[in-house]
Amino acid sequence: MMLHVPGVLTAAQVAELRAQIDAAPWEDGNATSGAQSALAKFNRQLPENSEAAVQAGAAIREALTRNPLFMSAALPHTVYPPLFNRYGPGHGFGDHIDNALRFQRHQNVRIRTDLSATLFLCDPSEYEGGELVVEDTYGVHEVKLPAGDLILYPASSLHRVQAVTAGERVASFFWIQSLIRDDARRALLFDMDLAIQTLARGAGQDAPAIVSLTGGYHNLLRMWAEL
Repeated sequence: MMLHVPGVLTAAQVAELRAQIDAAPWEDGNATSGAQSALAKFNRQLPENSEAAVQAGAAIREALTRNPLFMSAALPHTVYPPLFNRYGPGHGFGDHIDNALRFQRHQNVRIRTDLSATLFLCDPSEYEGGELVVEDTYGVHEVKLPAGDLILYPASSLHRVQAVTAGERVASFFWIQSLIRDDARRALLFDMDLAIQTLARGAGQDAPAIVSLTGGYHNLLRMWAEL
């Protein structure tokens, strides 16, 4: 399941975060690459243990907890500390699949990567090219979102970043270990949650049918969740 999550950050929050990270020193993006990714990756990255990265990442994780659409879709167990990259002209990232496990020793985080996320930190008008391309069972999807919006997709998907031909693409990227490992089960729970919310707006949260459906949702969550 791919999902566009709008407005994770406001325009003011994006501007504040960009001022913080743009002023920090950046390094070659392959500092955190695996052997396969290093062959296809050409970009710059904020060092993951730098003060700017840690502070900006904490702000993003806090914003995610306040976003009901993200929380419902991802059902996060652990969010990997967000990383930050920038692609200038000629930079891109060829076809790859993200590592199944990620370790961040500075913040003592170890996760299974169930979901990948890209949070765009500049508007599409600021650069040419640079589309995130994700391939799944439903086809090939090109993604280029407004600043502050996020795309969420299975980490098992083949994906790439098209070469930037002009301007600069700046984004945050990270992974999520979900309480629900299986993508199909997670998608089912997400659809149920949205349907319950829609019905509750008309019938009321205390309507017997809503209470029953909510109970069914939580019983499935209880059955499938991994803590």
